[in-house]
Amino acid sequence: MRIAVHDYAGHPFVFELSRQLARDGHEVMHLFFEGDPGPKGATQRKASDPDNLSIAPVQIRKPYRKDKMLVRRAQDIEYGRNCGDAIISFKPDIIISGNTPIESQKRLVSAAKKIDSAFVFWMQDFYSLAIRELIGKRMLGAGVVVAAIYERLERSLLRRSDAVVIISDDFIFGLDKINVDHRKFHIINNWGAISEIPIVEKNNPWSRRMGLDSEYVILYSGTLGLKHDPMAICAIADHFATDKSAKVVVSAVGAGFDALRSELHLNPRPNLILNGLEPIENLPDMLGTADAFIALLENDAGRYSVPSKVLSYLCAGRPIILSAPASNLSAKIVLEAGAGRVFEPGDHQALVAAAEDLKRDAHIRLAMGAAGRRYAENSFDIEAIAKRFTSVFEAALEHRHPRKLAPTE
Repeated sequence: MRIAVHDYAGHPFVFELSRQLARDGHEVMHLFFEGDPGPKGATQRKASDPDNLSIAPVQIRKPYRKDKMLVRRAQDIEYGRNCGDAIISFKPDIIISGNTPIESQKRLVSAAKKIDSAFVFWMQDFYSLAIRELIGKRMLGAGVVVAAIYERLERSLLRRSDAVVIISDDFIFGLDKINVDHRKFHIINNWGAISEIPIVEKNNPWSRRMGLDSEYVILYSGTLGLKHDPMAICAIADHFATDKSAKVVVSAVGAGFDALRSELHLNPRPNLILNGLEPIENLPDMLGTADAFIALLENDAGRYSVPSKVLSYLCAGRPIILSAPASNLSAKIVLEAGAGRVFEPGDHQALVAAAEDLKRDAHIRLAMGAAGRRYAENSFDIEAIAKRFTSVFEAALEHRHPRKLAPTE
C-alpha cells in the first residue's frame, strides 16, 4: 500500500510506526508539523531507513500562535491546506492522521476525498471536549457556541472517516454519544518507542555535561501544558530544598513550562533545573540520568488523554510518580506493570512522600524500573503493532472501495 502517516506533533513512537511499515514493504510518507515545539522523534532519514520511506515536514508562513484563538484557527487552516497538498501529490491509498487540530483535520479529510483515498482518523484525544473545557465558560458565554461548532465538526469528520483508531476503550462512551458507527472502531493503545530508548547507565555524557551524574535526579520530560500542574513539581523541589544531593530537572516546553519559569523568577529554587527539550538522540542519556520520573495529568483531561511521556518512561526503566485520575489508562498501566505509584491530581503531599520514599529505597526503585521495562518489552513490539495498523488499513480500504461480490448461482 501507499500510506500517508500524518502525526501533527511528530512523536517518536509514530516515526517508529512509519519506519516499520516501510520495512514491511509499504510505500510510506511521514508528515508532521515542523513548527510544533513539542518533543520530536527522529525527523531526519537514517542510514538504515528503506528507500520506500520519505519524511515530509510541513510548514506554515509564521510562528504558530496557540495563545491567539483567531490567529491559531487561521494557521490551522493554512497548515491543513499545506499538508493536504503534500498528501494529494503523494496519492496514497491510505491516509492516517492523529494529534491534529480539527480545522487541519477537516482539510485532510477533504484531500482524501479529492483523491479517493481511504481516511483513518487516529483519535488521540477528544479535541472538541478539550475546547469545551478550555473556552466553554469564557467570552461571556460565546465559548459555549464555539465549543458546539467544534463538536459538530469533529462528529462530522469521525463519521466521514473510513476507520477510527482509538487509544483506549474509554473513548467508546464519548463516541457513542455522537453516534459514530461501532464497526469503524479499532482500539490500539499507544506505545513507547522502545527501539529509540535503550536502558542507559546514569553516568553518561548527558549527566556529566549537566553535572548530574552523582546526584539523585527526579525528572519531568516532555510537554508541560495547560492540562498539567507545574506547582506539583515545585512542591517536590521545596521538599528537597535542604538536600544537596537531590535535584529536580524539567526538560520541557509549553504553557506550564513558561509558568514554571515565571514562578522561579519570583521564587528561585536552586535545586530545580529548567532545561529545554532535548533532541531524540539525547533522549536515552537524559532519561538514563533520572532516578525517578514525574508525570502529571489534571482531572479535566484525565479521561481521554494518555501522556506519551509515561510510555517513554517505561522504556527507560526507572520508577514513575504519576499524578493522574485512577481511571486514566496511564494510571492503570503504571499500576498493572508495578512500575511506580499513582496519586490523584492535586495531592502534592502524596507526591512528595513518594519521592522521598523512592530516594530512601534503592531496591524499590530498581524493582519498579525493571518492571516498567519488562512491560515495555512485552507490550511495545513494533512489528506486531504495525500488523494491527495494517489490518485497520485493509478494513478502511474495504469500507472506501467495497469489493463487488459475484451473484450467487
